[in-house]
Amino acid sequence: MKTDYSTKATNQQIRERFDNDTERFSNLETGQQTTIDAPLTMELCTEAAKYTNPHATELLDIGCGAGNYTLKMLSKVSGLNCVLNDLSMPMLQKAKERVTPQTKGTVTLIQDDMRNLDLPDNHFDIILAAATLHHLRDDDDWELMFNKIYKALKPGGSFWVSDLISHDSEWIIKLFEDKYSSYLDTLGGSEYRQKVLDYVSYEDTPRSLNYQLSLLAKVGFSTIDVLHKNSCFAAFGAIK
Repeated sequence: MKTDYSTKATNQQIRERFDNDTERFSNLETGQQTTIDAPLTMELCTEAAKYTNPHATELLDIGCGAGNYTLKMLSKVSGLNCVLNDLSMPMLQKAKERVTPQTKGTVTLIQDDMRNLDLPDNHFDIILAAATLHHLRDDDDWELMFNKIYKALKPGGSFWVSDLISHDSEWIIKLFEDKYSSYLDTLGGSEYRQKVLDYVSYEDTPRSLNYQLSLLAKVGFSTIDVLHKNSCFAAFGAIK
């Protein structure tokens, strides 16, 4: 039986929230504060990409926000042609403003739902997706995106994810919901915690790490690795 997502936020509602929150997502040192270990996972994903594809020329950043991951990637592999995708035009404009001075390559903006991306086959050396896949809804969405990403990578290219995840056991879901609530309390107290939990509940439909690793294998990736997991956040990736 299909899950009913009709009470979840629409793309327009998600886009509007991000349109008004550009500055918060422009901190290269902290990444996104509400993401546990954000600086570490950004470092690990971009280091993994550098080690896997040190001579990369083509980068795609899905859900790029204000460009933090692309900037971090350019600090490790220079001169990349960067394709930046996001729902929010203010985010894309901020990303372009920050990224363009850091590369001799081209910077291309695509404002669209990631599910609509029309990507060339065997083109990208590195694809990054940070804190964005959790906006996908049903299983068809997830399989569509993972297939799209696999096909768009060159042989030997790599895909790296840092994201909110769910869990397969209701008891472990509760464990990490409580852990995350406690973490948010340390950032801004109970009012801030509730604000974040409310928009996570309204906007996000994450899948478990097990689900995503299995899906990577299903679409064709044979080399799959977990870089980090802490509470309800993980960093992982795969090589084509």
